[in-house]
Amino acid sequence: MLREIEGVRQDEPGRARRWFHDDHFDLFVWASPGGEVLMFQLCYGGPSSDRALVWREDLGFFHDGEPPGQGEPFTADAVGGRFAREAAQIPAAVREFVIAKIDEYAVSPPPGRPPRRRFRREAWQQR
Repeated sequence: MLREIEGVRQDEPGRARRWFHDDHFDLFVWASPGGEVLMFQLCYGGPSSDRALVWREDLGFFHDGEPPGQGEPFTADAVGGRFAREAAQIPAAVREFVIAKIDEYAVSPPPGRPPRRRFRREAWQQR
């Protein structure tokens, strides 16, 4: 079950960072002072696989990690279904927003953006 990590460093004026974690997911969320999601990074696959679906309000979607066909496939059922179950205790607005974006990405991933082989975490995102 995803739980919020308390005490996340806040050093971006006008954007609040939140981090939710379990054994399979890390969800990093940047939100406006009013709570609107501006960006999220959903890392999945557990500690041995850093795959991430990234959405930014200004740039859209990115998917980083193992090439297609390796590891857990990205589908709304595989990733989204598990996320929905594991995210039952995080704030509903965040959960519903991320689930909607997972569904949107699964239906039509953006063309032309090759994924990086490994998702790069920032220093504050290290476990």
